[in-house]
Amino acid sequence: MNATSARLLALLSLLQARRDWPGELLAERLRVSRRTVRRDVERLRELGYPVAATRGPEGGYRLGAGAQLPPLLFDDEQAVALAVALRAAAATGTGTAEAAARALESVRQVMPARLRHRLDGLHVTAVPPAAGAGGSPADPQVLLALSAAVRAREVLRFDHAPAPAPVPRAGDGGGPGAPPPPRRVQPHHLLTRGGRWYLLGWDLDREGWRTFRADRITPRSPTGPRFVPREVPGGDVAAFVDGVFKGAGGPGGWPCRGEVLLDLPAAAVLPHAGDGVVEDLGPQRCRLVLGSWSWPALAAAVGAFDADFEVVGPAELRAACAALSHRFAAAAGTGPPRRR
Repeated sequence: MNATSARLLALLSLLQARRDWPGELLAERLRVSRRTVRRDVERLRELGYPVAATRGPEGGYRLGAGAQLPPLLFDDEQAVALAVALRAAAATGTGTAEAAARALESVRQVMPARLRHRLDGLHVTAVPPAAGAGGSPADPQVLLALSAAVRAREVLRFDHAPAPAPVPRAGDGGGPGAPPPPRRVQPHHLLTRGGRWYLLGWDLDREGWRTFRADRITPRSPTGPRFVPREVPGGDVAAFVDGVFKGAGGPGGWPCRGEVLLDLPAAAVLPHAGDGVVEDLGPQRCRLVLGSWSWPALAAAVGAFDADFEVVGPAELRAACAALSHRFAAAAGTGPPRRR
C-alpha cells in the first residue's frame, strides 16, 4: 500500500472515531501539514465520503451522512461484533434474514484470515421468542469462544453468574459464601431467542441438559477433552429449547393448557394471544385455547384480557381461577385475610 492510500485510511479511521476534528490536530496525528490534510479530505470526498468543513477559530472536519453508502472501515472488535449480529439476524428466518446473509458474506470476504477463521466457527440456532422477551448484551468474544467449543466438541469449563439476588433486609443474616465451582458442560448449540444468547449443553455434574445465559458466562481455559455429542431429545434443537423455556422440560407445548370463552371479539384477542388459538364466536365472543408454565399463570393470563370469561376446561384451570380470586380479594381487602 502506497503512502497516500495508507494516509487516507488513517484519516478515515480518525474521522470515524469522533464527531469533530480540528484541522491542526488531524495534521498532528497524521504527521503531515494542514495543506496535505485538505488535499486528503478532497480525495475522500471524491471517493464518496461526505466530509464537511466545520467553522470555528481553528476550523476542522466532520464525517457526515451522505446519499450513498461508501466503503466503511472497522477495527477487529467492530468487525467481529458486526459479523456476530449478522449471523444472528440470518438465523432468525425474519424478512431481513436473506439480506443479512448476503451482508455477512460481503463482510466475510474482506475479513483478514485470522478473523474469518473464527467467524466460520460461529453457528447459531434461532428459537422463537416468548411475548415480551427482552434482550441482553453478550460479549462477541465469548460467543465466538462458545461456538468454537461447540464446533470442536470440547468440554467447556466456565463460571456462570447467577441472576441478581434481591437486596437482603436487615436481620436476614447470611452473606456471600465461597464461589461455586466452574460448570463442566458438553456444549451442543449456541442459541438466540428474543434478543438473548444461550448455550445449550449437557451438564456433566448435574447429568442433564441445561441452557445458560451467554451474558453470564465467563469461559475458563483451557477447554476439556473432546466428547461424542449426545442427541437432543426429539432431535429438533429449536423445539426442545422452546419446550424448556415453556416449562415442559423438552419438546412439545406448554405443560398447562386450557380453554375459555371470552366476552371479547376475536380481533381484539388475537394480537395478544401469543401462540394460543383464537376462534371467532360472534361480535363480542371468542374461544381461546392458551398455554402457560403453571395453572395460576394461565388463569392470570386469561384474566389479563380484562373481560368476563367462562372456563371450558380443564378442572385445574377452574381451581386456579378460584384460588386467584381469593388471593386477589384478600389483597384488595374485600375477602378473608391471608394466612401467614
